[in-house]
Amino acid sequence: VQLQASGGGLVQPGGSLRLSCAASGSISRINFMAWYRQPPGKQRELVGIISNIGSKNYADSVKGRLTISRDNAKNTVYLQMNSLKPEDTAVYYCNLMVGGIASWGQGTQVTVSS
Repeated sequence: VQLQASGGGLVQPGGSLRLSCAASGSISRINFMAWYRQPPGKQRELVGIISNIGSKNYADSVKGRLTISRDNAKNTVYLQMNSLKPEDTAVYYCNLMVGGIASWGQGTQVTVSS
């Protein structure tokens, strides 16, 4: 399984970005897809997770601002990020979990700064 993330960049506080991550290879239809992030000097943390039937959970710090979604036909997960704050600056990683086995994308940098 391979995961290819895209969509990061530099954005001003209050702005928006949309991340995408496409999974390829042999993928069970029963799976979880997620976004994690690693801020500078900090540990990687879960941002949001979505099951193959659309159940979602988010970190408290992003609720109401970041929205995870997926297109099962394309094996793609998205992260719509609105009202971005400087503390959202991080490398964002997509994740696919199947039967307890995790696959990771390469990471995409998101920088929120004026």
